[in-house]
Amino acid sequence: MDRLRRLVLAQRPSGMIQSDNIRIEEVPVPDLGPGEALVRVRYLSIDPTIRTWMNDAEGYLPPIGLGDVVRSLGVGEVVRSKSERFNEGDLVMGMTGWQDAFVVSPPHSSLEVLAPGTPPLTALGVLGITGMAAYFGMLDVGRVAAGETVVVSGSAGATGSVAGQIAKIKGASKVVGIAGTAEKCDWVRNELGFDAAVNYRSDDVAARLREACPNGIDVYFDNVGGPILDTCIAQLAMRGRVVLCGAVSTYNDPRPPAGLRNYRSLIVKRARMEGFIILDYLERFAEAREVITGWVADGSLKHIEHVVKGLENAPSALNRLFTGDHHGKMIVEI
Repeated sequence: MDRLRRLVLAQRPSGMIQSDNIRIEEVPVPDLGPGEALVRVRYLSIDPTIRTWMNDAEGYLPPIGLGDVVRSLGVGEVVRSKSERFNEGDLVMGMTGWQDAFVVSPPHSSLEVLAPGTPPLTALGVLGITGMAAYFGMLDVGRVAAGETVVVSGSAGATGSVAGQIAKIKGASKVVGIAGTAEKCDWVRNELGFDAAVNYRSDDVAARLREACPNGIDVYFDNVGGPILDTCIAQLAMRGRVVLCGAVSTYNDPRPPAGLRNYRSLIVKRARMEGFIILDYLERFAEAREVITGWVADGSLKHIEHVVKGLENAPSALNRLFTGDHHGKMIVEI
């Protein structure tokens, strides 16, 4: 390997990513210096937050610079090493970016070596950022309890599908998913064990939620924002909690999001609405991974990865998160 491809941000998108927003570059592979290692990227984690990093706007991480490699998590293999920390053949996970390969230099703080035998897809999915968001969002922020009613939007996605199952594991009496197709609604009910599912494209969402949750919503796990968030706020039970995990319905809209009309329900129901950033829980990832691994092993937690092949298809894979043309965790195999 003497040359590598990388996808850089050429223009900031307005709406969905277009062909002129991303540029493919081919550059020589750098020589290794003392303590450095060459990592060949094998898999990319495709997450909605990547789209927000492309905007020139303040966030929990700085925007991707024009001309910079598109930021993303990934799993790679160490193919050359002059580092005491990395051995050739090690699988590593961290901020790889959209590129074939890269050189990592000391202090190597952005990468962790995967334990031998860890499947890369699992590491990026249910044991990765999306699984961590589902775990800490549902348990620490949502504080779901036995006997409660839980609603999850984006329930066929990487985070929502896991969050709903965690609620069932913790004894929720009813878990209702919101998804965008009849097929996805069937999947979350029949495969993942949700009690009911609402198709936001064809159903009257408010009416279907009143039918499915006659005593109100104790925990609403929000991945989409917009009108669905507003609808669920209006149907909260007393002391209900809203977990703000994401707002994918707004990420491609250059206009500011519309205001919430039903926020007064938070007052009447003495409810709480709280956002979180998964980076706040980095020190507890090992704890969550151990628990989730046990749930996967005993069959109580299912996960699925939607794999697209080819580095050049990373932009279209990201767009598919917003069109709904995927199930579970979206990953690009290079």
